[in-house]
Amino acid sequence: MKILVAIVRVIVGVLFIFSGLIKANDPIGLSYKMQEFFELWKLSSLNGITLTLSILMIAFEIIAGAALLLGWKKKWIAWLLLLLIVFFTFLTGYAYLSGKFSNCGCFGDCIPISSKTSFIKDLVLLVLILFLFINLRYIKPVFSGKTTAVLMVLVTAFSFLGQWYTLKYLPVLDCLPFKKGSFIPGKLKIPANAVPDSTEIVFVYEKAGKKIEFNAEQFPADFNDSTYKFIDRYDKLIKAGSNNIPEIRGFDFTDTAGNNITQQLLEADQILLLFNEDMSHPVSDWKNGFEPIYQNARAQGIPVYIISSTAVPVKQAIAGTAFKDLEVLAGDRVMIRMAARTNPTLYLLKKGTVAGKWSYKNFNAALKELGAVKTAR
Repeated sequence: MKILVAIVRVIVGVLFIFSGLIKANDPIGLSYKMQEFFELWKLSSLNGITLTLSILMIAFEIIAGAALLLGWKKKWIAWLLLLLIVFFTFLTGYAYLSGKFSNCGCFGDCIPISSKTSFIKDLVLLVLILFLFINLRYIKPVFSGKTTAVLMVLVTAFSFLGQWYTLKYLPVLDCLPFKKGSFIPGKLKIPANAVPDSTEIVFVYEKAGKKIEFNAEQFPADFNDSTYKFIDRYDKLIKAGSNNIPEIRGFDFTDTAGNNITQQLLEADQILLLFNEDMSHPVSDWKNGFEPIYQNARAQGIPVYIISSTAVPVKQAIAGTAFKDLEVLAGDRVMIRMAARTNPTLYLLKKGTVAGKWSYKNFNAALKELGAVKTAR
């Protein structure tokens, strides 16, 4: 029994740590997934705390997994793990059974798994944690009390500092469609191996005050225009396809005159795009780092645009800066959130390919890259 408990203990602990580390790479991504749940449950008023919840949940996964492996506070950790897996099982079960989520975000964007797989995984974990809960007497500390305490302090610090870093400097492992080297026009297309949805046309008619639905192969035997009145027709999903959604959606930008200039941006030899979702992060925090980039790009003849889901307020906010003449393009908020995990995020595109990507905290690196571009010329 001791050996079995030890094996299960390692499996559960490592899985929790791994799950937490993958999500710690992009905590804001998990917060967006939480917002999807809250909006579906009519709890959008909680959207303002999703990032805090995301950080705490991720940190706890890492801390709990490490504590289980080290044998620290085993009763408390067992209870907390049990409560957490029950919560996770409810979420993944809802995501799978409701059919409203294809991916629950359990392993972030780096390891996308279906809601069904996530649900099964959590059911198995629930059984394993219950097994550990029943056999707590076999779980013993690996190290002395002082050593374990020091290790737990280090794990806790790492779980929070690691997330702080990715929130400020972008994910260490970029698993999003906008990662460096991505050819954006190719990701705007439906994948070549896509399987389309299988649908059928359903007709809605009215007969003797009652609505009747049927498809093209099941017309009523007594059908005629005098007794059946046409009401509507719609496409009914028979079988959902797979891999039939482009990796990037909503990549459309309009200027102040309402012109769509997306293709122009993608065809430019070199272009800088500053994705600034909204004014939740004031311009004063990043303008000093961006001004030299703008001046350098202008000297080289490289076009520069700001892209925002709140174009008018952003244009007003930059009025007192050295880049006040920059045009602010209107873009889709969901797409910008995917492109800009920090607000703002700067991109260097070359013929539609992401040649550079920097957080506002790392604008110095962008300036060096532009200097390298200038030298290469």
